[in-house]
Amino acid sequence: MQAEALLTLSRWLSPGYPTGGFNFSAGLESAVAAGLDKAGLEAWLSGLLCHGAPRTDALFLHLAHAAPPEALPSLAERAAAMALGAERLAETLQQGAAFAATTRASAGLDLPDMPYPLAVGRAARLAGLPAVPACALFLQAQMSNMVQAALRLMPLGQTAGAGIMERLAPLCARLAEETAGQGLADLGTAAFAADVASLRHEVLAPRMFRS
Repeated sequence: MQAEALLTLSRWLSPGYPTGGFNFSAGLESAVAAGLDKAGLEAWLSGLLCHGAPRTDALFLHLAHAAPPEALPSLAERAAAMALGAERLAETLQQGAAFAATTRASAGLDLPDMPYPLAVGRAARLAGLPAVPACALFLQAQMSNMVQAALRLMPLGQTAGAGIMERLAPLCARLAEETAGQGLADLGTAAFAADVASLRHEVLAPRMFRS
C-alpha cells in the first residue's frame, strides 16, 4: 500500500477524526461495574474482537467496499438489525453519520450517512483504497477506543494498555483477512457476556459512556 493511502486511512481512523468514538464503550463500562478488572480485560477484548460485534463490523466493511451503490441501503438495514440493543444501534449510526459528514466535507466524497463500518468501507472504495488494510485499521481503532475507555474505568495504566494493543494487533490483521472472503451467510456473533454487558449498560447509573 502506498504511503498516501496509508496516511488517508490513518487519518480517517485516528482518535482525532470527529466521530465521537470517545463517548462509547460497547458495554465495557457495565462489565467493569460487574467486576471485570485489569487481569481479565485482555481476554474480554480479544473475545469481543474475534466473536462479537467487531467481527460483524469487519464483514460489513468488506461488503460495503465491494457493493454497488444500489445495494448499500439493504446492507445498512442489515447492519442496523444486527445491532444488539438501543445503545449499540446508536453507537454505529451516530459514528457512521459523523464519519460520513466529515469525509464528505473534507475529502469531497459522495458518502451518504450509514452505519459506521459501512461508511468506512464505502469511503475506502470511493477513494480507491484497499479493503483489507482499511478493515485492519478500523478494527485496531475500535480496540484502541475500548482500551482508552478502560484507562478511565480501571487502574490499568498507559503501558499496560499499550501492551494489550500490541497483542491485539495480529488479531485485527487476521480478522481483516478472514472476513474479506465472507458474505451475508457468515454474519453472527458469539460473545454472549459482552452482549449482556451492552444491554445492561442501558440501565447503568451513574455512568460515563453512552454505550
